[in-house]
Amino acid sequence: MKLSAAFFATTALTLAAGSASAIDLTFVSWGGAYQNSQLKAYAEPYMAEHPDVNIVWDESSGEAVAKLRAMKEAGNLTWDLVDVTIADAMRLCDEGLAMEVDINEVAAPAPDGTSASDDFGDLLLSDCFIPEIVYSITFGYRNDVAAWNGATPTTVCDIFDTTKFPGKRSLYKGPLYNMEWALMCDGVAKEEVYNVLGTDEGVARAFKKLDTIKDQVVWWTAGAETPQLLADGEVVIGSTYNGRLFSVIAEQNQPVSMLWDAQIYDIDGWIIPAGLPEDRLAAVKDFLKFGTDTQRLADQAKFISYGPARKSSAPLVGKHAELGIDMAPHMPTDPANATNVVMMDFPWWADHRDDLDAKFQAWLAQ
Repeated sequence: MKLSAAFFATTALTLAAGSASAIDLTFVSWGGAYQNSQLKAYAEPYMAEHPDVNIVWDESSGEAVAKLRAMKEAGNLTWDLVDVTIADAMRLCDEGLAMEVDINEVAAPAPDGTSASDDFGDLLLSDCFIPEIVYSITFGYRNDVAAWNGATPTTVCDIFDTTKFPGKRSLYKGPLYNMEWALMCDGVAKEEVYNVLGTDEGVARAFKKLDTIKDQVVWWTAGAETPQLLADGEVVIGSTYNGRLFSVIAEQNQPVSMLWDAQIYDIDGWIIPAGLPEDRLAAVKDFLKFGTDTQRLADQAKFISYGPARKSSAPLVGKHAELGIDMAPHMPTDPANATNVVMMDFPWWADHRDDLDAKFQAWLAQ
């Protein structure tokens, strides 16, 4: 990987100013196993090739919108590259807090020469977004529940069957995911969910369905909570990010199994904060060319069971770096796991999230 002349010029200025390293970059992510996968697959290899670049991490991606708004008001931008969900990327782009990018400028072509825009394809959902992974929100369940008499959940609607599958459930403490599943399990066709949810009657219908299990729900806000609740036996079934469930199943060897039915796809990736000075922007773009290439995205799957965003990366997904198991069957995008997938309507949620958040919290308080 060769650095641009502009990068070397700004690096020289930084060195002349007496910096301990050529340039320090602050990347923002989510912590935990996901951030570690980025560190191992992207950041450490990049810094090994570019010893004049130092990458430090902030784990505030969950607050990215609020914090970038505050930085803009204060006129003090301290972040250089931010990992966000596509819905947040859309909000940041709309508010001018994320920089619009030409994906073919910031990302390398595939090894066979396919352009980055064609390789990322349908995942390029915002002018400010550089996709990294496809992941899903899905369910894990204890596979040793005596009260189930040998039965196991096979569809997402089994979540609402407390007679056949008694026990506590864990669900995300917000409207995302829950409203879609509630409507589908109340008879709404998958293709009509967002049309129905866009009406007052549809919202009420979703809450009415959730009322049927409300007293059996433990609500979570951090992705690590459901795996811990399952491992401890505090809940018998619960939703979370598929990579977290992979960890509790494959890495911790807990008596937990996956329920892939009606998994809800989401997409994560990078945004560049608007207003970076030229030296930091040049360094960020240089990193992105390296960190989003076909091999690097495939390498991330060695550390976590999320599907790489580039089509050309999928055939390169290999074995877990420590366990030595094939990772492809654990991906949400594997054909065996993707027989009934819900694609989140990201623009819809960008428009309706604030309103439904308020309604959900009011419903919780009832």
